[in-house]
This record gives sequence, structure tokens and C-alpha cells, in this order.
Amino acid sequence: MDKKNALRAGALAAGTTLMMLLMTSPALALTPDDGDDPGTGLSVIETLGLFVIAPIVLFAVIAGLVMVLDKSHKQKDTTSTNITTKAGSKA
Repeated sequence: MDKKNALRAGALAAGTTLMMLLMTSPALALTPDDGDDPGTGLSVIETLGLFVIAPIVLFAVIAGLVMVLDKSHKQKDTTSTNITTKAGSKA
């Protein structure tokens, strides 16, 4: 019975993907619409800086701020420090 469900799910996913691919038409993206005023394209360095380096830098800055401003290291776990045990005790 599991094979039927897996086959049904695979067929549904494949059919949905196929329909989405058929409904989109990337060729229409080449013809400009009325009022379009595209600027100059980005160079490789600008593209890498904008979509690779900038997110990494932002992530590093946010992670650094979280680590620096974290106050939880000052809190102590009071439950484990109150437990006293005797050596050699029998259970």
C-alpha cells in the first residue's frame, strides 16, 4: 500500500511541476513592456558583492552582535549547585 501512495505523490508532484513549467513563458521576459527603463547590467564583481558577500557580512555582524550582547552566560543554574551527595552512600 505504501508503494501506491508514493507513486501517487510522485505523479502529483511531477504533474504539478510540468504544469507550472508549461504555464510560464520565459520568452516573454525578453520583450520590454511599456514604460520599462532598464539600467545598465551589473558586472561580475558587483553581482558577487551584492548577492554573496553582503549577505555573509550581514550574517556575521548580526551573529557577532548576538554573541556580544548575550546576557544568559551570567545566569547560573541554581538547581544543580544545591545538590549535595555523600561519598559511599548506598541506594
